[in-house]
Amino acid sequence: MDITRFWDELPERAREALLRAGTNVMIKPGAFLTREHTRASQVFVLRSGAVKVWVDRGGETVILDVLGPGDVVGELEAVDGGVRDASVEALTRVQALVLPAARFRAVLDAHPGAAWAVAAVLAERLRDANGLRTAHFPDEPERRLAGRVLRLVARFGKPPPGGAGYEVRVPVSQQDLGRWAGMGRRKVAQILAGERGRLAVARNVITVRSVAALHRLAGDPAAGYEPPAAPARDDRERVAP
Repeated sequence: MDITRFWDELPERAREALLRAGTNVMIKPGAFLTREHTRASQVFVLRSGAVKVWVDRGGETVILDVLGPGDVVGELEAVDGGVRDASVEALTRVQALVLPAARFRAVLDAHPGAAWAVAAVLAERLRDANGLRTAHFPDEPERRLAGRVLRLVARFGKPPPGGAGYEVRVPVSQQDLGRWAGMGRRKVAQILAGERGRLAVARNVITVRSVAALHRLAGDPAAGYEPPAAPARDDRERVAP
């Protein structure tokens, strides 16, 4: 599964301009970058860590995505000036480059091609949302769950020490996966039980011993998958106090 990272898509000069225009901040686990239904004027470019994007529907949490290094938060509101359509909460300690929306737009305007980085991110998220909707009709819970785990592997997966497969060390529980894939925790547990030895979700770590099994569940015959390398950190960045 290919993941489009905003930082990777930016021209080099646009990256440098954003580093000059923004401020590096550290965000504690559980803190909110944005809150649903509020108006704010900040854009965040994630440099390390993980956040979950979620909405509240009648007191129930619906997870829309889990984002990591190289991803951008708040780009939609920067484009249209609307209210936040989701809450974004830090799952881990997060380092982010933050800047006002107006300054973000000014950087994009000043660097031809930079706006295409935003377009690429939006296009990839739309494709993923369409794929998730398609897996609801006909109802294919295994496909939906496998697709969510593959996204996590693509963003955060690393080979375990001395083992095969990948580990995702992000605190995403079975309940979170269900909220993301549109099913209850019991259904998630049932699917995981059928993949015993190939896929496991424990506290703070997801272990994928067979990526081929995930692709099978997702209805994708791809084999030999390797997640894209995480974006390199710029040596000039500094953490704000």
